[in-house]
Amino acid sequence: MWLFFCVKGFLTETGGSMDVKYINPFVVAIKNVFKTMIDVPFKLGQPMLKQDGTPAFEISCIIGLSGNVSGCVVINLSEPVALQLVSALLGDEVTKIDDDCIDAIGEITNMIAGNAKTEFPGENNAISVPSVVTGKHEVSYPSGIPIIAIPCDTDAGQMVVEIAIKAKE
Repeated sequence: MWLFFCVKGFLTETGGSMDVKYINPFVVAIKNVFKTMIDVPFKLGQPMLKQDGTPAFEISCIIGLSGNVSGCVVINLSEPVALQLVSALLGDEVTKIDDDCIDAIGEITNMIAGNAKTEFPGENNAISVPSVVTGKHEVSYPSGIPIIAIPCDTDAGQMVVEIAIKAKE
């Protein structure tokens, strides 16, 4: 409920619109995956409206949506957070971002996408296989859709979940 009121009020003030029923499945999925699959505690921060496609951190996991909705969800991670998540998934300390680590980050994102799909409203919606982008980059968000950024704190630092989803008219 907290996310609904916070996001709804914020978007109304800024003139944007995004239905919280498209946001909550991803927030719940992240909570579920972090708790059950990788056992990494985290805390949700205050949602905010993001103004551009410049990520805060050097790793972005991008999930596309199509069908009766369009948009994307981006999980943006710093290197320390990515290493923490992959180490927790594998049960062994990972100390560098290499191809295996990037594959594991993609797998964590895929678990989140699959979990969100089970709770995603409506029919005829598709959630893409996630892609992972590293290094200095920009994310191309669909135009005309507000981007909600939700910071999350872990023991290794912060990550940001960015959601830009709109129902097709």
